[in-house]
Amino acid sequence: MYPFFAGLLLSRIATPTRLKYAFLGCSLLVALVLYMPRIGGAGHVWLNGLYEAVCIILVFPLIVYLGASGVLHTQIERRLCKFLGDISYPLYLVHYPLVYFYVAWVSNHKGVTLVQAWPYALLILLGGIMLAYASLKWYDEPVRKWLRIKLE
Repeated sequence: MYPFFAGLLLSRIATPTRLKYAFLGCSLLVALVLYMPRIGGAGHVWLNGLYEAVCIILVFPLIVYLGASGVLHTQIERRLCKFLGDISYPLYLVHYPLVYFYVAWVSNHKGVTLVQAWPYALLILLGGIMLAYASLKWYDEPVRKWLRIKLE
């Protein structure tokens, strides 16, 4: 519940500024946070919990604020951000089963190297984006349109 209410609080109390390269900065911050390996060994599990808490409580709201402060300069930037925003929720819904397919493939093929795995990882990534886009166009948008007509 924290991310929802933190986002709501952020939208009410923070006034976005104007940042030139917010998309690039936010992308780098997300990559940095998500690519961080597990911190602490078996004897120091609390370190990883502390890291994740700092990310959720401080870093992610910062990324949201920076993203809201971004200035889009070109039509390509606008279209890319619109596309990513449109597929964000459908991708959130469909990514989990796809990740399980990938994890199952890796566990069924013991000793997979990075060179062997990256084409499959790329296939999962692109498949997830295509599935999210199809879900958006064939389910999400038509249902929202139908609900808008029925509830007005």
